[in-house]
Amino acid sequence: MHIVQNVWWLLVLIGVMILVHELGHYWAARFFDVRVEAFSFGFGPRLFGFRKGETDFRFSLILFGGYVKMAGEQPGEQASDPRGFMAKPRWQRLIIAFAGPFMNLVLAVALLTGMFMVRYPKIPTVHNPEIGYVAPDSAAAKAGVKEGDRIVQLDNQSGPTWEDVRFKEIGSPNRAISVAVERNGRRDLLTVTPVLDEKMGGGVAGWDDAMNIRISEVFPKMEAAKAGLERGDVVASVNGQPVRSIVKLHEVIRAAGGTAVTLGYLRNGQQHTATVTPVKSNMDGQERWMIGVGLEPQYVITRLPFPEAVRESVHQNYRSAGLIYKFLQGILERRMSARSLEGPIRIAQLSGEAAREGMTAFFGLMAMVSLNLAIFNLLPIPILDGGVILLLLIEMILRRDLSMQFKEAVFKLGFVFLMALVVFVLYNDITKILG
Repeated sequence: MHIVQNVWWLLVLIGVMILVHELGHYWAARFFDVRVEAFSFGFGPRLFGFRKGETDFRFSLILFGGYVKMAGEQPGEQASDPRGFMAKPRWQRLIIAFAGPFMNLVLAVALLTGMFMVRYPKIPTVHNPEIGYVAPDSAAAKAGVKEGDRIVQLDNQSGPTWEDVRFKEIGSPNRAISVAVERNGRRDLLTVTPVLDEKMGGGVAGWDDAMNIRISEVFPKMEAAKAGLERGDVVASVNGQPVRSIVKLHEVIRAAGGTAVTLGYLRNGQQHTATVTPVKSNMDGQERWMIGVGLEPQYVITRLPFPEAVRESVHQNYRSAGLIYKFLQGILERRMSARSLEGPIRIAQLSGEAAREGMTAFFGLMAMVSLNLAIFNLLPIPILDGGVILLLLIEMILRRDLSMQFKEAVFKLGFVFLMALVVFVLYNDITKILG
């Protein structure tokens, strides 16, 4: 049943991406009076559709993609049509090529803006964040980072937030980060080199921010529910030891190995304790010690007014785009693994999981995929929009057209590369499913 749902929500996700992306090309082409012959959902043979004006709006056999076919667009086509793509000035063709990825960027910003206007989990922004947990034998531990340290500088950035720390950590596998920490009134300069997490595809230093931990969910009939814990309780200690990290709390429960632990928690400002015995449960195919609660950082749910929602959406998309760029740079420098690239099978799984979690999660995934699609299409790879833009820029600099033979060879090379990439990500997805 989940497979059918995953495929359905993948088609919904891709359908929106195709519609928005191709509408960008279509509207820009119509604005510059380029004759659009076809607007297709999918590739290959035409299944069904309708004609409006001079454009055939169609659904084709292979639904994973789409295109807008403009007159005189492909190398070798007749360029004598004054309404053909190649007959237009280069700057107009460049705008038409850029309009598709631009619409995906607009969609990513619009989705997060709408979400933040309805529900925005506001976590206090803390500069010079405190370290709440350091994993044994981790990159942070080997560098000398300790619990209670405050990060006051990150490379050349003073007063970073934990968001800054996480972005730097994820984007810097096998690359040294200069970290200045404040400890007992003294400032120490340390060098932390995150290691590559093959599953996540980014760097991991093995530290966590100090935060207030709130119980987001209590599972019925499990030990936490029997001990009287409730949703909204704030966990403050375990066995009398202060705990301000979700990772550390999991570590303590795992280390208990089935023996009882005493949780100190706050409820409506009042201190309470509860004794809970972890039990082994199967989660995601793994046996884990659990007490039966969901955990999250303590935050305030609010709604952002439109201007603030737009600013926060642009900020988050900008940071995410920077992380994607660092990931691609890491692959080229062979510091990060291309095996973390996700293909259509994995995106189908994520689509189904997000839809079952709720529309907020699904729209969040859609925003992320839309941003990734925009950046991918802007890469200077022949046959993609970025490749078309690059060739146009070269012609604008040279002030002459490149030879048709060269363009045809470049587009064939781009097609071969794209097909090889599709095979690679499909292989990635299948090997991940098979473990």
